[in-house]
Amino acid sequence: MYNDSITIFFKINIIFASLLINLMKLPVKIKMNAHLFLRDPEESETGRKIIKHSIILIHKYGFEAFTFKKLAKAAVTTEAVVYRYFENKHRLLMYIVSWFWSWQEYLVMFHTNNINEPEKKLKKIIQILAAQVKDDSTTEHVDERLLYEIVMREGAKAYLTRHVSEDNKHHLFKPYQDLCTRVAEVILECNPKYKFPRSLSSTIIEMSHIQNFFMKYLPSLSDFTDIKDEAATFNYVKRLVFSAIAENLSAKQGSVVAK
Repeated sequence: MYNDSITIFFKINIIFASLLINLMKLPVKIKMNAHLFLRDPEESETGRKIIKHSIILIHKYGFEAFTFKKLAKAAVTTEAVVYRYFENKHRLLMYIVSWFWSWQEYLVMFHTNNINEPEKKLKKIIQILAAQVKDDSTTEHVDERLLYEIVMREGAKAYLTRHVSEDNKHHLFKPYQDLCTRVAEVILECNPKYKFPRSLSSTIIEMSHIQNFFMKYLPSLSDFTDIKDEAATFNYVKRLVFSAIAENLSAKQGSVVAK
């Protein structure tokens, strides 16, 4: 009887794990803000090719050297067609960066959905945000690995502009704000008295990216150059975050500080 119960338990867990794996293989469909484009690129093969090759080219040449002329050639179309989808290359950059943040929020939701303990949930979120991204095979027109590199190096250019306030009125940064809000909610689960959850959530994201950038490209600004492992960034950010949210906790709750 006991052995039968164990067998059933393991079978249930295998089925559940299989369901999770299959769910992760389902295509990711992200709804984007209509103000980011003139024509939705997700609705046509040409549009998806424009997104695919814009990521490849911006990663290869950098945003400044990237042009719609180069994009049209790579996507086997014309500049006129590219302009039917995006007003200019900055709007295109905002589109792919916003797509990345929505995709990151999806990962956070998926991987923390069954975690009940706030501290474990926050550690998992930091791990996701600090990790080197791998390409997701379910999104054929988006190479997430390249897009992560773009966001790490060029992402701030999406909002460090003179028209940022106007763009914000159209909710163009909502995916990033939604991700920060979700992280902030978990921070408050860990410590409801913590005064700066939104500031800390955005700091987690930016610090994870900038430390990985320094580790790879500006070694004199990093203590992890010899290691060159995102796990070092994760542990560093984790310790800073849990030290910060331990503020105002009782002695018993203070054990939350990451070891």
